[in-house]
Amino acid sequence: MAHAVEAETPRKATREEMRDAKLPMAYRDSCANLLIPLNRCRFETYYMPWKCETERHSYEKCQYVEFKKRVAKMNELREAKDGARSN
Repeated sequence: MAHAVEAETPRKATREEMRDAKLPMAYRDSCANLLIPLNRCRFETYYMPWKCETERHSYEKCQYVEFKKRVAKMNELREAKDGARSN
């Protein structure tokens, strides 16, 4: 059974929020709004692995959904080129 996708899209983090949180450029994506509170929780709980589980799960799920979107887009582009690969 597929999980229901949330109807409302979460608010994206602004550039200022990402800068203030000192996120590396590689992590400034559409899931940064979930990474900022996760990193804050990790810092406050001394990176204990059993803490911040809900924040970590939310962030990892967001990353997975974004990956699936990229794969779907690549498949769509590949179909448009009659299956020819770009590399």
